[in-house]
Amino acid sequence: MNFDYNEEQQLLADSVRRYLAKGYDFEARKKIVAGQGWSPEAWAQLAQLGLTGLPVSAEHGGFGGGAVDLMGVMEAFGEALVVEPYLPLVLATRLVERGASAAQKEALLPGVVEGRTRLALAHTEKGARFALDAVRTAASRKGDRWSIDGEKLAVVGAPSADWLVVSARSEGAIGLFLVDIGKVNLQAYRTMDERLAADVVLRGAQAEPLDGGLALLEEAVDFGAALVCAEAVGAMKFACDTTLEYLKTRKQFGAPIGTFQALQHRIVDMFISLEQARSMACLACSRADAGGDPRSISAAKIKIADAARHVSQEAVQLHGGMGMSEELKVSHAFRRLTVLAREFGDADHHLARFAAL
Repeated sequence: MNFDYNEEQQLLADSVRRYLAKGYDFEARKKIVAGQGWSPEAWAQLAQLGLTGLPVSAEHGGFGGGAVDLMGVMEAFGEALVVEPYLPLVLATRLVERGASAAQKEALLPGVVEGRTRLALAHTEKGARFALDAVRTAASRKGDRWSIDGEKLAVVGAPSADWLVVSARSEGAIGLFLVDIGKVNLQAYRTMDERLAADVVLRGAQAEPLDGGLALLEEAVDFGAALVCAEAVGAMKFACDTTLEYLKTRKQFGAPIGTFQALQHRIVDMFISLEQARSMACLACSRADAGGDPRSISAAKIKIADAARHVSQEAVQLHGGMGMSEELKVSHAFRRLTVLAREFGDADHHLARFAAL
């Protein structure tokens, strides 16, 4: 299997990294987090780079990129610990592309490409524990009009979104619906890794139905899990690189602590975990583009979760007490990796799923 990017994918990843290094460094990120939690200016730059159009088909002005095309972008986002709600946009856009009518696509997708329209996926409910069919939110129909009643939890990107793609149950089956963000009540907050999220309360919210149900949702969530693996690889790369640099500069007993053999063994183990995780992320993204392979994606998520725990914990420990301070980016990487290890299913969930397939 070839793990290298093609020329276009590499050029895109390099462009994203250059922008993030210049305009989205750790100090800039702290200002965004301390402010409204996302940056319209940064979002406009992502749109200018073509990232908002990357998951959209060429028919609607995008580039029709798949998981492998997005992998380099997500790795770069992971390194910079980007808090902009890009992955929620990708997943909601994917559902709209596959389930919306021609009129709905024409109304939404050109705005997504230009960065004017932001989407998010609202699916998780209380007590679901990663089960995609645990949907109690109800959709009802009166004539040609649909309305939705229920609650969705931890919807990342909801406070900055214009439209939500909401899962709801109607006549025993799970369907997908478009809901204007102005029709719902939001209880906004920050996640542990400082992203902007909200609990969404729907009380008779007007909705527009999309084609496709649970099967389409499962495919999109697997696609998202593959991209989360890529993002985690980027965060792990930062953790490994910054820890190696610290070992080279921090001195004890008159010598850099990186000269101590015990610490050399630990940093080597971190880089081994990183490379194993990178291989599994490549596998997950390639399988997601090939029509989906739940078993391979679950295997990748299991390995990524284990590697994220190992690398993040070692990075903090090798930095000593400083590794837990707000001033060091490595502590924020620890939090991001802790969340990514559980996003779209933790290791226990995917291990049970892997065994069942």
